[in-house]
Amino acid sequence: MDEITLARGLHVLGVVIWIGGVSMVTTVLLPAIRTMGTPEERIRIFSALENRFAWQSRFTTLLTGFTGFYMLYALNAWDRYESIGYWWVHAMTAVWFIFTMVLFVLEPLILHKWFQDRARVNPEQTFRIIERMHRVLLTLSLITVLAALLGSHGVMFGND
Repeated sequence: MDEITLARGLHVLGVVIWIGGVSMVTTVLLPAIRTMGTPEERIRIFSALENRFAWQSRFTTLLTGFTGFYMLYALNAWDRYESIGYWWVHAMTAVWFIFTMVLFVLEPLILHKWFQDRARVNPEQTFRIIERMHRVLLTLSLITVLAALLGSHGVMFGND
């Protein structure tokens, strides 16, 4: 097995665990928590569960980013950023960048405190914001995964 094959395998594994986890949180965990206790309890339960998942997300996001950029380097495929037909490469990079910023910069430096402060004032609205953010990120992620799968198997999108 060559390095590109290993990188591709690790890349896909990272995406499956990462985006699969986002899907689980968005479509199962958040709706289940919505039916539990008071709004304050919902925020507390979500925070406790999401904190455990955050480390997994951070690891798989790093793995996915490292292997993705390694493949671009090893294949000398940087020119894909110049072609509209490879918009899915741009989308993969954008989704990775958004999650990386949220997980490593915004959440620890800004969002954690902001959500805690908002939850004290209006926990129900805060929970709705969390749900909405997860739905948007999951939707962008799933569109990107589908486009990347099709694109990496030769389906071209758009004209050059």
